[in-house]
Amino acid sequence: MCGRFAAYDEKAYIEFLSRLGVTADDHAMVPRFNVAPGTWCQVVRRVEADTPPQVKEMWWGYRPAWAKGKASQPINARVETVATSGYFKSAFQKRRCLVCADGWYEWDKATTPKQPYFLCRKDRKPLMLAGIYTERDDGTLGFAIITEPARGAAREIHDRMPVLLDEESIVAWLDPDLTDREVLRNVVKHLKADQITYWPVSTRINRPSQEGDESLINPA
Repeated sequence: MCGRFAAYDEKAYIEFLSRLGVTADDHAMVPRFNVAPGTWCQVVRRVEADTPPQVKEMWWGYRPAWAKGKASQPINARVETVATSGYFKSAFQKRRCLVCADGWYEWDKATTPKQPYFLCRKDRKPLMLAGIYTERDDGTLGFAIITEPARGAAREIHDRMPVLLDEESIVAWLDPDLTDREVLRNVVKHLKADQITYWPVSTRINRPSQEGDESLINPA
């Protein structure tokens, strides 16, 4: 799964948005080293194919307006079922998005207490996490991060990981007119698994209130 991530490299974030044609002036990044579900996050989406992508504040928790307040609010959607599930398939067709992160956290269940790890690119470049979003019943937007079976080094920590997109796939992923599942599967590529590394970090990451502490990503 992906239940916590970090987003802190403002320079890389702005450069990424610039390559997409997004002006980041009004979307300055506040460094966050422990982004938890149930918080507002900056997410990249494209509303119309003939307009540039935009950055939008979204709630990390996916619940369509039609589902009303008692329905579940998942933070992840499994890649195996996201295109066919009644809860997710409409968003997968037309409301795909990106979460830009510097890394994410997973916990090793084999240890007591569970040992947290920070996973990121070996070259420390930003990761593009594939997501979907929906309008919530209060008129705001909520998103979920798509996950897949863990690949490469990530398999040593957890059985799931976020879907990480290769940068050349970004335009296609954000295109709201690209709705055919098979076409999307053929043009969207994942980041190569051998580009991921990890190291253990402090159990202080278990406390969401530690969001602004940059030492959280230091090796334990």
